[in-house]
Amino acid sequence: MSEGKERHALDWPAPAKLNLFLHVLGRRDDGYHDLQTLFQFLDLGDRLGFTLRHDKAIHRSGGLPGLDEDQDLVVRAAKYLREVSGRDLPGVDIRLDKQIPAEAGLGGGSSDAATTLHALNRLWRLSYSDEQLADIGGELGADVPVFVHGQAAWAEGRGNRFQVISDLPEPVFLVIYPDCAVSTKTLFHSEALSRSSETITLDDYLSHGGRNDFQPIAAAQYPAVAEALRWLACYGDARLTGTGACVFAALSDVSLGRQALSLLPDAWQGFLCRGMNRSSLRLYLDALG
Repeated sequence: MSEGKERHALDWPAPAKLNLFLHVLGRRDDGYHDLQTLFQFLDLGDRLGFTLRHDKAIHRSGGLPGLDEDQDLVVRAAKYLREVSGRDLPGVDIRLDKQIPAEAGLGGGSSDAATTLHALNRLWRLSYSDEQLADIGGELGADVPVFVHGQAAWAEGRGNRFQVISDLPEPVFLVIYPDCAVSTKTLFHSEALSRSSETITLDDYLSHGGRNDFQPIAAAQYPAVAEALRWLACYGDARLTGTGACVFAALSDVSLGRQALSLLPDAWQGFLCRGMNRSSLRLYLDALG
């Protein structure tokens, strides 16, 4: 790299994801839950830029309004990576262009953290492997490792044990954000949450499908989610992703999605996206070599 490119790493992608299904198998002794889910990425995402500083400060511009820098996962990821390295590394200015809605079930914060780890791994010349970055990312959030690897995955445990799946269909999805922030913590603590789904295999899912165990709870507690599910069901099999609030449906053709977006209620956001088995971050890293 030239000196300029070493100090400036601009326009890194941080892709959104969908949980194509999400089963809760039980509560663990450590207070977390055993899950089964299938992650697939979208060609919707945030963008990040990184500029090394001449001092030790780590700053973020952009991002979610009202979110303090020190609470932002991109800043936490940068600080933690530098701490783990044990090296005397320069600070960094991080520019974050948010396109993924917050508290939406699309993994925006975790994806931003994974992109930060990859970008600073290169800028700081740490030479960590994907596996090492995934281990570091796992300390920041359960979904961060799957974004680090950037490949569609069948995940179990807390979501941190996963198997890469390379041959899923990559349909067009219509994703709806119904202007409603859902509390993941609240849904996990709900007495109505089923914690007894049976373990299935990938073949079971591909043959018979799956569900999202959080969907009926989110619909009951958040009327906007229930309304979005009803509205989207006119165009396809409407599902909640993660703990919401976003809902999605695979479409038979793009024109149907464009028609739906033209009729979208004013208070909602809608995204017409393509499913991706290799994320935009993984493709970007491949291009960098």
